[in-house]
Formats: sequence, C-alpha cells, structure tokens
Amino acid sequence: MKVSVSQQHLAHGLNIVSRAVAPRSTLPVLSNVLVATDEGRLRLSATNLEMGITHWIGARIDEDGSITVPARTFTDLVSTLPNDQVWLTLNTRTQTLTMRCGTSCADIKGIDAQEFPPMPVSDPAKGILINVADLKEMIQQVVFAASTDEARPVLMGVLVTVSGQQITLAAADGFRISERKSDLANPVSQPVTALIPARALNELGRIASDGEQTVSMILPPGRNQVIFRLKDVELVAQLIEGNYPDYRQVIPRSTKTRTVISTSALLKACKQAEIIARDGSNVARLNIGPAGELQPGTVEITAESEETGTSENKVEASVEGSPLLIAFNVRFLREVLENIKTPNVSLETNLSNTPGVIRPVGEDNFFHVIMPMHLG
Repeated sequence: MKVSVSQQHLAHGLNIVSRAVAPRSTLPVLSNVLVATDEGRLRLSATNLEMGITHWIGARIDEDGSITVPARTFTDLVSTLPNDQVWLTLNTRTQTLTMRCGTSCADIKGIDAQEFPPMPVSDPAKGILINVADLKEMIQQVVFAASTDEARPVLMGVLVTVSGQQITLAAADGFRISERKSDLANPVSQPVTALIPARALNELGRIASDGEQTVSMILPPGRNQVIFRLKDVELVAQLIEGNYPDYRQVIPRSTKTRTVISTSALLKACKQAEIIARDGSNVARLNIGPAGELQPGTVEITAESEETGTSENKVEASVEGSPLLIAFNVRFLREVLENIKTPNVSLETNLSNTPGVIRPVGEDNFFHVIMPMHLG
C-alpha cells in the first residue's frame, strides 16, 4: 500500500470511526482501525462487534493494500502532524505502516487486515430514505429517554417503526417515554419495526453532517442488523432482540389540568431547582395554580435538600383546569425541555400520582410522558 492523504481529512476520519473501537477486548484486532484502499479512496473502519463505522476519504492511491493499526496510537500520532499531505506506506512482510508528513516519520506495527471482522456490504438503493435534519432532531428528542441499565437490554434500544409515509422513534426507561414522528419523502411498501441500540443512534446523530440531504436505512433480511448509509460514512449496528413493552398503555387518555408555559422560563427554573435537588433524590415540586381575578396562572417550582438548602421559582403560565401539586424528577424535566425547540410547552396532568405529558405547543409530532415522584 502506498497512499497520500490530507492530514485534516485523515484526522477527521479517524475521529469518526474511533467511536466504534472496542476499548477493552480479548481480541486485539478490535482495538485497531482498518486502513485499506477501496476503489480509488482510503477506507477507515472500526468495530466492537455490536457497532461498526466505516468512513471513506479522498486520497491518491499509488499502490493498493490494507492493514489494521492500533486506533489510539494512530489517531494520536495523526493529530500531532502539520496540516500537510500524509504518506502511508505498508511493509507487508513486517506488517508495519510507515507514516511520513513534512519532517515527521513514524512506524506503526499492525495486525493483518485478514483478521479484521468483515463489514457488511449494503445497497443504499434498497434502503428507506430519511431526511438527515429530521432524523438528527428525532434522535435528539428521543434517545436521552432510553435506559442505561444493562439488566433491561430491551429498554436500552430505540423502537423504530416505519409505516406508509411515516417514521416513528420511541424510547422509554420505566420512568419516562419519548416519542417523535416524522414524514418520509417516499412511502414504504411494507411496514418495518426495528429495535436499534440508543448508542448507535447517538453516534449516527453525531456523524451526520448538516450538509447531507438524506440517510439510507437498510435492514438486510435475515441479518438482525441495521445499516445507515450517508455520503461518505456507513454505520452498522446489531439490532436488540426481544419484545418492546407496549408503552402506549401508559399514556394518559384525558387531562384535568393543562398548563402552557414558556419553554425557556421553565427550563431556567428547572436548572436552578436541580442544583439544590441533585444532592437529594432530584425531586422538584410543581405547584400549578390557575389564574384568579387579578392574577395570572402560575407554576411554582420548588426544591429542597437538608444539606444544600431550598430553591423557589414562580413562572407565569396559562392554566386550564384544577390546581395541582405534583412532583417530578427535575433532571428528567430539564432533559426533555432542552430538546424542545418551540417557545412554549404544554404540561398535561391529572392527579399527583399519575403521569404528566409534555408537548411542544404548535407541533403534534412529539410528546414526552414523565412519571410523578412521591410528594412525601
């Protein structure tokens, strides 16, 4: 292999694929990144067997070849190089990659590319096309609600459902539910359901650049995998096996109190309450009061901790229905509010011991259910 590539492009590509490197693995090759020539371009790949990322870079290819080199060593060395052309030469006899740039030269000992797990070959034409900007926003609004508890692997996934001209993403961790819908440019002929690891979708959201128009989601038959194909990047992930709980049963069917409030004002109050509440069990009380004869409706957000102190914030709101005192996990409230773009949100509640529903005012494609906490 003899290749010339821009330092900037190489560093950017390594930054993308190294997110899939296995930090601790019994297989040494999984700590490596595959560097290979591929039809006139340089291909970088990394995998931890659950998720793999491939990135293609424009390069001058004088001689084809492939090698796997330790990801951390290679990435760190490339980041120290000047912004110039990098020459990569492979000695196949010693499996050593020589890297030259300006006055710098380094030899990196590698492992034969034959030992690297094969990455799946996909046909983007057979995928479901999704608008990149829509998908990035959908991921942001849903993925944070997925569980991080490995004891319940099903809840560590995001349920993706595609039917007709609509795609739906949903995540739940037993205490909250996020669901976001979006329209597809082209309808699908058959409904599709897949349980995709939240971590893989998080990485997809990071990788997808704002300039890209569409991403192709491919579910190869019989492979229990999902492949996302962008212009120069491909992400593959193993699907999670198991039955996702019917989260729709938890969604309240009626509302006794509907509160419309400024998103930014409520977020600010929650951030302040969280500073106090985080030393305890993250409890914030919301005292919702309808408007009186001479006063507007209000929501009073309070938090207290024996060690830290107390926090009180009163925010004006439009309240329809009965007054209510309800408690929520304030971190959960903050996380959903940070991912809502509309100026106002509505909080739909019934009783102090039943779930609340948060919706962006003026948009009907997203909702978030949050379980109440014990008022105590």
